[in-house]
Formats: sequence, C-alpha cells, structure tokens
Amino acid sequence: METRALGRSGIDVSRLTLGCGNFGGIGSAPAFFGAGESEEEAHAILDAAWAAGITAFDTADAYGGGRSESYIGSWLGERPEIRGRLVLTTKTANPMEEGGDRGLSRDRIRRQIESSLKRLRVERVDLYLAHAPDPETPLAETIGAFAELVEEGTIRAFGGSNVDRAWLEEALRHGRVDCVQNSFSLLEREDERGVLEVCAHEGVAYTPYGPLAGGWLTGKYRRGEDPPAGSRMTMRPEAYEHLRDGRVFDGLEALEAYAHDRGTTMTALALAWALSHPHVTGIVLGPRRPEHLLPALEALTLDLSPVERGTLVELFL
Repeated sequence: METRALGRSGIDVSRLTLGCGNFGGIGSAPAFFGAGESEEEAHAILDAAWAAGITAFDTADAYGGGRSESYIGSWLGERPEIRGRLVLTTKTANPMEEGGDRGLSRDRIRRQIESSLKRLRVERVDLYLAHAPDPETPLAETIGAFAELVEEGTIRAFGGSNVDRAWLEEALRHGRVDCVQNSFSLLEREDERGVLEVCAHEGVAYTPYGPLAGGWLTGKYRRGEDPPAGSRMTMRPEAYEHLRDGRVFDGLEALEAYAHDRGTTMTALALAWALSHPHVTGIVLGPRRPEHLLPALEALTLDLSPVERGTLVELFL
C-alpha cells in the first residue's frame, strides 16, 4: 500500500489507518464501555487490516475505557515480529471512566502515556495526539510536555485531534506540531476553510477520521426510514443529527446514482474523495467487521480528477 510522510516527523504512514475506536466500547463514551467489538473480534479486524497492507493503527486511552489499547496490546503480544513495522497512534484528554479526570496538563500527559504503553505492550508510541483541546491548561504546557516525551524517546511525534485553526496556529507558536486528526468528509468540509491551509503551509500532516460521516455516506440512512438497529444514529447520534435534512438526502441519492454510473459504491466513492484531497496524508476508518475494509481498498484504486471532486461537492450544496 502507498505510504505518505507524516508531516516532517520522519515517519511514513499507510494511506489507510485502522481506527480502533470501537474495540471494547463505542469511542470514549463511558456509557458504552464494554460494548463494541470483543477482543476476539478486534483481533480479526487487526489481522485483516495488516494483511491488506495497513500499517498505521489509531487508538486512544479512553476508547472503551482502555480496552481498545489492551486489545491491540494482546494482539501485538502474539505477533512480536510486527511491533517494529507498525505505526501506532494513541491519544489522551478524555476521562477513562465516568467522572474520571481529564485534560492535557503536563502531569496528566506523563501519567497517561505510561499507562498507554503498558496496555499497548510497547516501549514507544509513534504518534501521540491531544484528543481534544483543554481550555483549563495553557497550550504551551501541553506542547512542552509532548516535546519532553519526544526528547526522552517515549513518543516520536505529536499533534492534535478535534482542533481548530486557532489551536493549531497557537500550538505552532509554542513549538512543532506533526499531525492534525479532525473529522472530514463530503458532509463535513469546515477544515478546508482554515485548518488544511495551515497544515499545507506549515508541513503538518492531516489524517482525518469520519470520512463516511458516521455511516451517512454509505447509504445506510434513507429518507423516511428509521436508522438501522445498532447504527451510530441509534447509539451516539449527536454529532450527526443535523444531517437529517431533505437537502442531505437529495445529495445522498445523487451520490448513489453517480457511484452506480461509475461502477462503484457510495462508500468507496466517498472514501476516494477524501483520499484525493491534495493535502490529506491518509484517512482513518473504523470497520466493524473485516469485510468492511473492502470498499476502502477499492477507494485506493479510484482516481478522481479535480473536476470529479468538484462535482461530488456540488451534490451537497
């Protein structure tokens, strides 16, 4: 699989990153800790991703209350030969239990990375991200703590997730930033008007999550129909409630027709659109089953021209 440079970090990442947010939970939501994929199911997905050439895996300390990191760690424990070939990302900021502490203070960052290393069964993490901004801690303190970890060899690179242009610009004033990981898709293009410009200018990698907008771009949500049982819109719909709109359904139906005419699927086409952005390093996707990787692998073969990219955007205007 093709790789791209992770900003100026000296790390190369596969264009597809396996998102492990549903291992042992549904993201960082304490209400769903213990749900999501079981350890056995997680291992099957990890095996399929590695076999497909995906060498970048993404998790967070709070995913599943630590279960996601632990499942990756147990998988690596059975495959020691993979450790040196895997690019591993984890994140911190969110609480790991209901009512638990949160944030990006120096002391908490140092405590959390140590616990992550133990769960992951590794001595170093390649990329460490602030999972969300922390308004209670000066950003200079956070960036300084990350820089210390790089100097000590505990991490190789760092950056931020769910951050805006102002956060990124301030972080760069306090030191380096290697990567930004925000939500980005045909249905969420806010970063085109700020964050992506800064990333391109400053040599910061951009590895977005949510390229399918929580499943909306797969065609699973239909006009006038209830969401499928067990789908994101029945469990954690908050981030996508605004998409229940007639114009969005118009666009989705047009996207389905366009994909059909091109001989592909909505899912593969939406992923190809995100991958084809000139400033996107790679995309993070979270398959719930091994076979969910197939549209992403197909997306890598779809060569979208700038005109086609623009046409797809216009479907949702």
